[in-house]
Amino acid sequence: MKLTMTMLALATTTAVWAEDKPKFVNTVESLQQYECADWFRDAKFGIYLHWGAYSVAEQGEWYARNLYIEGRPEYEHHLKTYGHPSEFGYADFIPMWKAENFDPDALLALFKRSGAKYFTPCAVHHDNFDLWDSKYHVWNSVKKGPKKDLIQMWKDATHKAGLRFGVTTHLSRSYSWLNTANQSDTEGPKKGVPYDGAQGKAKGLYPSNDGQSTHPRAPFDAPQEWRDNWAKRIKQLIDDYEPDHLYYDCAVPFRGEDAGATGMDVIAHFYNNRPEGVMCIKERPWQGLYADGIATLDYERGKAASILEQPWQTDDSIGSWGYKAGTPYMTPDLVVDKLIDIVSKNGNMLLNIPIKADGTLDAEATELLNKVGDWFDVNGEAIYGTRPWYMFGEGHNEIGHKDLESPMTAKDFRYTTKGDTLYAFVLDWHNAKKKPVVLPNLTAMNTRITEVVSVEMLGHEGDLKWENHADGLQVWFPNEKPCDYAYALKIGFKK
Repeated sequence: MKLTMTMLALATTTAVWAEDKPKFVNTVESLQQYECADWFRDAKFGIYLHWGAYSVAEQGEWYARNLYIEGRPEYEHHLKTYGHPSEFGYADFIPMWKAENFDPDALLALFKRSGAKYFTPCAVHHDNFDLWDSKYHVWNSVKKGPKKDLIQMWKDATHKAGLRFGVTTHLSRSYSWLNTANQSDTEGPKKGVPYDGAQGKAKGLYPSNDGQSTHPRAPFDAPQEWRDNWAKRIKQLIDDYEPDHLYYDCAVPFRGEDAGATGMDVIAHFYNNRPEGVMCIKERPWQGLYADGIATLDYERGKAASILEQPWQTDDSIGSWGYKAGTPYMTPDLVVDKLIDIVSKNGNMLLNIPIKADGTLDAEATELLNKVGDWFDVNGEAIYGTRPWYMFGEGHNEIGHKDLESPMTAKDFRYTTKGDTLYAFVLDWHNAKKKPVVLPNLTAMNTRITEVVSVEMLGHEGDLKWENHADGLQVWFPNEKPCDYAYALKIGFKK
């Protein structure tokens, strides 16, 4: 058949259209093409933080909401310290937030020292205040408060340190979460006196009061204007700051008639523009749409109970999320044991570090990060770039999500692999000098492995006494500890 010029032009146009057609669109089926990038699978450990005008009060990251709720400790603190919310509201903290001692290069050097391979700061929390030069929201850190593009400063420092950069976003709930500012006391001497939001102050920071609930979950009834503005802001964050990691603090927004379409549209935009981008969402259908395979699963202060086929992430904090004076922190030992447990099950740990309003960390957080870094100096090869074994570990103890100290003992083991090498973590020091640690699954009866031919302890110089035994691999610990926390045995097999 002879092609006419019109047919040739049509064929060319069709080919160009097909080439330009985005790979991802806002449907579950399309987003299930997603594959988690290898950089994330190899990184294992990241740092993030919650920082905003709420940091001024040093009462945690939910202060913007809770200062308006009668009976809450934050409400009582606010009355005593700042006055009634009708006279001094959340917006009044914004000029007080100066970030005057913020040194992102120094902080990223510390995060890198801690062993982190990616850094993912909160770019916007439920308080509806953007920490970047937002084109679609006047309430941002360039125009108000610190008068700095904090996300750009974080990004520049992160890349200078050689880490991957990401952002977490918590904005989708704000329409109802921050609606508490549009209320008034229901009793007492200020009964019925409208709070600052209800007075019309800080327009745009507080959501319009359309009769929506004040529930803290992602709103069911967010209007189209709110959803569209949310999408514009997050897409600009993606386009202008090019994160490798993006996170919703929820399932896919929004609920109701939207049925997740707006949230999926932003995810598709992220995937199409960041080919190595890793998206994290939470399995919370009561907060929005959730479907397996459309993104990487994130557990907040939790973890998978067993090895998952696909990579996943735990986001956790050493204490409160936002800085809260007097809140106790996890021990470095617990941080390390949590990390190992997560990695053994094919997960990553994203660890939150509370930061003060001025942009500094307290001494205890700094010491913790340095101690975790000391541990990585010895044991990093058993974490970075590893994959799960066929079983994640052994032992009867479990780490609770509210624990501050590790309950793990020398009878609790976790495994990782790299190539033909197996790493066995013994989660506490074995003090019985005449008795060995026994790894019961490393025995000739286990047809999944061949004979053990070498055993080393990372950080220990010299030979290590060990023995293949019918009851399992027996390993005698040396006299000196090579590090302060969990101890990694590097095990080789007959080929």
